[in-house]
Amino acid sequence: MDPQWDDSVPIYRQLRDRVVAMILEGVLKEGDPLPSVRSVAADFRLNPLTVLKGYQQLVDEELVEKRRGRGMFVSPGARKALMKDERQRFLEDEWPRISATIQRLGLSQEELQRAAAAAQPQAAWPSATVKGAGSEGESEGEDDERSN
Repeated sequence: MDPQWDDSVPIYRQLRDRVVAMILEGVLKEGDPLPSVRSVAADFRLNPLTVLKGYQQLVDEELVEKRRGRGMFVSPGARKALMKDERQRFLEDEWPRISATIQRLGLSQEELQRAAAAAQPQAAWPSATVKGAGSEGESEGEDDERSN
């Protein structure tokens, strides 16, 4: 986790968001323990109550479960639930602005594909003709075939 904090957002919320990002990125998997409140507080020089408040939000959202005497662990299905919520949030909140900017600038699909390929050379941009491209059910082998 990055030790930099944004003064415009409460630290407990930033901590919660960082754990969510770690779950989405696969750094923390279902059943994995979260770092202890004490260790996070010590590592980032935070009040343990601040860390606990961030963790409690995750418990309230059922993304993390408490196990008495053992700590907190990523709940089964947490990544899937987060992915669904994040996708919906992106499509509702961010995509309209991005789409408007694309239209305002007159960017073509080819220009966007080139930019995406340059930004992530290891991942091929899904072809517009491939149905279901980029879906969760797609295997890594299918990705490799498209990029060859």
